[in-house]
Amino acid sequence: MSKRTLLAVTAALGMTVAGAAPAFAQSATPTLNSGDTAWMLASSALVLMMTVPGLALYYGGLLRRKNILAMLMQSFFATALITVLWCIVGYSLAFTQGSGPLAPFIGGFSRVLLNGAGLNGLSGTIPETVFAFFQCTFAIITPVLALGGPADRLKFSSSMVFVGVWLLAVYCPIAHMVWGPGGFLGTAGVLDFAGGTVVHINSAVAGLIAAIMVGKRTGYGRENMAPGDLGYTLIGGSLLWVGWFGFNAGSALTAGGLAGMAAINTQLATASAVVSWTLVEWAVKGKPSMLGAVSGAVAGLVAITPACGFVGVSGALIIGLAAGAVCYWGVTGFKSLFSYDDALDVWGVHGLGGILGALLTGVFALNEVGGHPGLIEGAPHQVLVQLEGIVTTIVYDGIVSFIILKLIDLTMGLRVAREDEIEGLDITQHGEMLQHHG
Repeated sequence: MSKRTLLAVTAALGMTVAGAAPAFAQSATPTLNSGDTAWMLASSALVLMMTVPGLALYYGGLLRRKNILAMLMQSFFATALITVLWCIVGYSLAFTQGSGPLAPFIGGFSRVLLNGAGLNGLSGTIPETVFAFFQCTFAIITPVLALGGPADRLKFSSSMVFVGVWLLAVYCPIAHMVWGPGGFLGTAGVLDFAGGTVVHINSAVAGLIAAIMVGKRTGYGRENMAPGDLGYTLIGGSLLWVGWFGFNAGSALTAGGLAGMAAINTQLATASAVVSWTLVEWAVKGKPSMLGAVSGAVAGLVAITPACGFVGVSGALIIGLAAGAVCYWGVTGFKSLFSYDDALDVWGVHGLGGILGALLTGVFALNEVGGHPGLIEGAPHQVLVQLEGIVTTIVYDGIVSFIILKLIDLTMGLRVAREDEIEGLDITQHGEMLQHHG
């Protein structure tokens, strides 16, 4: 999405973009396209559905029953909080032209409270307000994904402070670097169609840092911490799968052939990852699990995200098959090797899956699909450019996330009291609990 997003935003701001794909070249006077607008409104709603109710149910069902409501509340309230912050200043910081030496790393303040977008303002062929709404849904899900790492023991108040500060200090700069006008990584040629670096690696690093800093759950490795309701997880995972078409195909920013390619690539990679994860788990454990199949779907969705508008169908198939196997190892072997308590395997799925997808984008990118050749078309340097995007995201995110979490810990504390954790966050943080039947 990098150059397409850049083109759409800069068209509205009166700027030009060198080297944009010819198929997406804009006229001097952008014209509203009602079909594109309708598609982008639908895509925005689909991506919003990915967080509430999709991710909320997917994550909630994976936790012990005494903590399900706490995760639902974190997801729901964060959706509201991030929307407010995004419309006030987040969108401007991510998607406007910055000034001075920081311009490649962060935007400016010309769109504070969406000032200047207006009723008739355009971003490419859609209203700029629609583009801002679409990007808002990306900004919502990313920090909520990170909350899966320290789940089961994080204070609600501290989690929401972290989400708000992290959005402005980490998400907006990374989004600007990859997708914003004049962004450092986008200018360098990093390919990220719908968020492999901006969303998945970004959220995974923050989730892993938070999980390590807050410490392991009480009883981790000794007590049964099996999911409380896998029915919730299946429903949530299915909503993620459906909503992801807004995420990926919507990132074409137009209702055309590229959206169609992104959609079929997304479906195929996801299905392939379900098959590969399930077969690997079946071979290793002797039984295929529903949790494994749903986890495989999410792994495939993650890995195809950066690639869906740059690769062909065969590339999508390989990416999906690889994602299922690699992410299965990520939540079993890798996690055991380093002995950290990432409660909902944010790093194993979104981190490793995002890295895999970003790298394989550089391998399988086709000039005829997204206007950029990859390794298989004789452009091996693209893999190195992708690696630059991955490393930059990990280093910046890791350092800033650590600082934010440390400051919160010193002032508010990150973790609930031990007795509150044992009793459960639903009742101790929110005074509510799920009704037990039977």
